[in-house]
Amino acid sequence: MSFTKRIAALFVLCIMLGAVSVAQGAVSTISITTNTQVASNLDVRGSVSKGSGTFVIDHPLHPRSMLLYHSFVESPDAKNVYDGIARLDENGEAAIQLPEYFEALNENFRYQFFPIDEAMPHLYIKQEVRDNAFVVAGGEPRGRISWQVTGVRHDPFIVAHPIRVEVPKGAGQPVNKGEYLFGGYEQDTEPSP
Repeated sequence: MSFTKRIAALFVLCIMLGAVSVAQGAVSTISITTNTQVASNLDVRGSVSKGSGTFVIDHPLHPRSMLLYHSFVESPDAKNVYDGIARLDENGEAAIQLPEYFEALNENFRYQFFPIDEAMPHLYIKQEVRDNAFVVAGGEPRGRISWQVTGVRHDPFIVAHPIRVEVPKGAGQPVNKGEYLFGGYEQDTEPSP
């Protein structure tokens, strides 16, 4: 049975069990109200909104008996993170090569770098990202550094569908004004607008 047929069968089963509701005439709205597992790839062509997010794998030290969960790195920006370790040359410099798509995908770059094994108080960005690379200088010859650079996506999809960080509750949102996604706010003292 194809993956698409399996998903369709899963939705039909969930509807029959009352775990899924489909708004009348609105095929694009499906609410799943029970735990659901997808044991294959899942391709979402729109956005995903969630209360929290993790990946889960077999624990690398105890794969038979434990799982390892890690949280997603999240930001109000559609941010990408790249990092690595670099060895400086005889002049205390390192050209950090980024993926060939880096500048096509990202803008508004932020840099972090730290020396490894010895202090290097004069480290600096000698050249910001250009041609998918940047240069760190001012380090000890043959020293090592840990680096990180972030960029905010500016590809056509995210430009056409930017993340709206703060939105009013109501039509088109998961809950209406006065309702809560999660418990714990029932005693909130927010003044009514």
